[in-house]
Amino acid sequence: MHVVATAGHVDHGKSALVRALTGTEPDRLAEEHRRGLSIQLGYAWTTLPGAREVAFVDVPGHERFISTTLAGLGPVPAVLFVVAADDPWMPQAAEHLAALDALGVEHGVLAVTRADLADPGPARERALAELAATSLRGAPAVTLSARTGQGLDELRAALVRMVAALPSPPTDAPVRLWVDRSFTVAGAGTVVTGTLPAGRVAAGDRLEAEGTEHRVRAVQSLGRDVEGAEGVARVALNLAGDAPVARGDVLVTPGAWHRTDVVDVRLGPPRLGDGAAPQRPVLHVGSALVGVHHRPLAPGVARLLLDRRLPLRVGDRALLRDPGTRRLWAVTVLDPAPPPLGRRGAARARGRALAAADGRPDLATEVARRGVVAAALLARIGVPVDGTDADVVRAGGWLLSPDRVAAAAREAVDVVREHARSAPLDPPLTLAALAERLGLPGPEPAAAVVAAPLRVEAGRVVLDDADDVPPAVRAAVAALGERLAEQPFAAPAADELPALGLDAKVQAAAARAGLVLRPAPGVVLLAGTDDLAVERLAALPQPFTVSQARRHLGTSRRVVLALLAHLDRTGRTRRLPDDSRRVTGR
Repeated sequence: MHVVATAGHVDHGKSALVRALTGTEPDRLAEEHRRGLSIQLGYAWTTLPGAREVAFVDVPGHERFISTTLAGLGPVPAVLFVVAADDPWMPQAAEHLAALDALGVEHGVLAVTRADLADPGPARERALAELAATSLRGAPAVTLSARTGQGLDELRAALVRMVAALPSPPTDAPVRLWVDRSFTVAGAGTVVTGTLPAGRVAAGDRLEAEGTEHRVRAVQSLGRDVEGAEGVARVALNLAGDAPVARGDVLVTPGAWHRTDVVDVRLGPPRLGDGAAPQRPVLHVGSALVGVHHRPLAPGVARLLLDRRLPLRVGDRALLRDPGTRRLWAVTVLDPAPPPLGRRGAARARGRALAAADGRPDLATEVARRGVVAAALLARIGVPVDGTDADVVRAGGWLLSPDRVAAAAREAVDVVREHARSAPLDPPLTLAALAERLGLPGPEPAAAVVAAPLRVEAGRVVLDDADDVPPAVRAAVAALGERLAEQPFAAPAADELPALGLDAKVQAAAARAGLVLRPAPGVVLLAGTDDLAVERLAALPQPFTVSQARRHLGTSRRVVLALLAHLDRTGRTRRLPDDSRRVTGR
């Protein structure tokens, strides 16, 4: 299916043209028939040879219904722009064209109606001149009369050529359906309609609106019950649930979108007037109308604070409108998950960071701007995260920029050295502790920045300064090794350590070099003894007692308690309520 919106000034024949093309009346309200103009969005459809089914969204042309007009134009990729041969270029036509240009609509057909009432040449030339300065430049023009049928075949042919050039949206994309009508059907409940731009929706699916999930009971498309519909399509969904869904709400695939009330955008120059955007304009996106607070960051770049959260993605197009005038601004979403602007000068710095952003999602650029970011967040804001990228470091569910990794790696060496100096008897930092000190979000990103002279050993970060180990330290460790050769877990008593050369300073130096393990003050073993203990304890029936561990390892209660406490801390054993333990396998 293809979906095309109408646009043009009030009473220029949009609804009559849709009726002539489809044989269906798009104006369905009694008030619309009484007043002779469209008030709500109208819908009709037909089958064009070579183009399958084409659905028309007929929007109001009257100035007072501009919000309804923009709700219809927002999600639609193509337009039938209508002007009348017997009228001059009119203000509402200019406003509709400005909105289409701001939304970046590039596919359209110009229909000059009422060719039976006046020479269509002047209206055609004026309209083409207006379109030439917009995204609809080059659109074909057809002169016709909906009353006599003159030119309708040429219009159908032009529409077929236009829809054939429309891109095919992905059918596996997550659903985002902007609701443009909502009503209740007796015996069925809530029914909503909208233009599905991509993805697929089917009976039984669950969609989320305003934080509440709704089950899709049934799907209709073009007046027919269907099992499912794929974008682009006009759909009506019968929803189960008591929570209301209104026009301007948006139904999305749960968990696939980032709902935000803070977004950084690029603003185009004003249409239909001059001057900067006001502090409190309104934002039109999809079928939604939202009040916003506008904060400039740099020329053409602004932060918008929305009155309610919306599911937005990088590259989304929208309109900013001054409700007190006719001025419009094109909006391109640059970042729907921006950082807070807390410190002095942060707004200017943010403006500089976004100076070159154009709304095209690029993985390396987004990661570089953030330094470190969850891959799931980038996916929710529309940045492709699959595949490989030489300019991105992947660490579990996190993505880091090379610059962030390099800076954190340098800082990590200083952090580990300072920890060893200030707390020589403490065990080395865990990856989680290092991550906290580096401002990283977890152990996986911390592991990604560990590089020589640092290494990870049993979940802890040690400094590998073997080449700088003083001879006295090497000699003391060698003496300890001879002492423990036959019984690796029989740590010397604390008062025996100085005789081996292991005074407090030497112990600290040996620990920093990763040569010894100190599970508790006064207990010194060779590095790797904890790994050997896990291997041997795993051979015991699980769980085991402290006494069983002591006998199996051939050591004293003093040493085995310290060693088991160390294994508990590092997650390789788990202490049970009865004080027995179990090897976890990690």
